[in-house]
Amino acid sequence: MGTVDVDVEAVWRIESARIVAALTRFTGDFELAEDAAQEAVAEALVSWPLVSPANPAGWLMATARRRAIDTIRRRTALQDRYALLAVDSVVDEEIDPDRIDDDVLALMFVSCHPVLSPEARVALTLRVVGGLSSEEIARAFLVPVPTVQARITRGKKTIAAAGVPFELPPAAERRDRLGGVLSALYVIFTEGSTATVGDRLLRPDVAYEAIRLARTLAALQPDEPEVHGLLALCELTAARFPARTGPDGSPVLLDEQDRRRWDFSAIRRGLAALANASTSGLGPYGLQAAIAATHASAPSVEATDWERIVVLYEALGRIAPSPVVELNRAVAVAMLSGPAQALAIVDELIASDRLPGSHLIPTVRGELLARLGRRPEARTELELAARLCTNQPERSVLLRKAAALS
Repeated sequence: MGTVDVDVEAVWRIESARIVAALTRFTGDFELAEDAAQEAVAEALVSWPLVSPANPAGWLMATARRRAIDTIRRRTALQDRYALLAVDSVVDEEIDPDRIDDDVLALMFVSCHPVLSPEARVALTLRVVGGLSSEEIARAFLVPVPTVQARITRGKKTIAAAGVPFELPPAAERRDRLGGVLSALYVIFTEGSTATVGDRLLRPDVAYEAIRLARTLAALQPDEPEVHGLLALCELTAARFPARTGPDGSPVLLDEQDRRRWDFSAIRRGLAALANASTSGLGPYGLQAAIAATHASAPSVEATDWERIVVLYEALGRIAPSPVVELNRAVAVAMLSGPAQALAIVDELIASDRLPGSHLIPTVRGELLARLGRRPEARTELELAARLCTNQPERSVLLRKAAALS
C-alpha cells in the first residue's frame, strides 16, 4: 500500500462518520450520503498523488458533497434538496476537526435502528460510523465480501423503506434504543477479543475499532452510565491483549500470563470509565467491567478476590441472566469454593440445554472434572469441546489438555 493510500485511509477512518452524517442530514438520504462519501474516497486515491490537499477532510467533504449534488441533479423530484445543498457555506461549517456533534450520534442510532437485523447493525456501524471497507469487515468476521455487501445494501434499503429519519431520537426513546447501539459495539469488541472462527485468537484491529466507537459514544452521551460501563469493559479486557498470546500466536491462559505485559494505561482508562459508570449503580456492562477490574487489580490468579467476582456474577445474573453468565459464575465458584460446587452449576446448565452446540460448557466441565481427578471423563469432555470449537488456537489448547489426561 502506497503512502497516499495510507493517508487517504487514515483521514477516512477519522472523518468518515462526520462526513456521512453531515451529508445525510443535508440530503435526507442515508444511502446516497454513504455512496457519495465512498466515491469521494475513490477520487482521492486518484487525485491526491497529483495534488495533496491542504485540508484533506474538507477536500473529502466537498468532493462527496459534489457527488451527492450530481446524483440529486438527476432526480428531478429533489430540486428543493439540491438548492439546499448548493449553499456554499455548508462545507466550511461541517469540517471542524475538533467537533464531535450530534450528527455522529444520530448516525450511530440510524445504523443500529431496531428495523435492522443484528448482523446488519454491526455491518452498517463498522461501515458508516467506523469507516471500514466491506473487505475489512469480511476479514474481521470471516465471511465472504458479498455477504457483507449484501448486509450493508439490505440495511440501507431497509432504513429507506421504513422512512427512518436522520435525527436523534427523543431522549426517552434514545434511552430505549441505546441498548441496541451498545449491543452492536459489544458484538464487535467480543469478536475482536476472541475470534469466533479462524486461525487467530485475537483480532485487535476489530476490538480497537469498537473501543474507538465506544469512546466517541461516551463523549456524546456522557450522562449514560452504561456507555461508560461498556467502554470500561472494553478497555480493561483489551489491557490483557499483550499477554494473551505467545510469540507464535498461541493462547496464553490467565494463570500463565505475564501480568507485567498488561497495558496499564488501558487499565487506568478502564478504571476511570468504571468510576463514571458507577455514579448511579452498575448495569450489565458496568458489572462485567467491575469483574474485569477485579482481575486487572490482582497480582495473580491465586490472589484474585474470587469472592467479589462471584458476588458480581450473581448480581449480573439477576439483571441480565444468560447461560454464559452462569457458566462464568461456575468458574468463579470453582476458584472460590472448589470444583464440586461449580460442577453442579454446569450440570444444571446441561440439563436445561441452555447452550446447545457450544464448546464452552464441555470446556469448563472438562476442567472441573480434571480438578476432581476424573481424568477419563475430563478427557472426553475436552475432546468434545475441541470438536465444537471453531477457533483454531483455542482448539489446539483443548486438544493439548485432553492429550495430557491420557
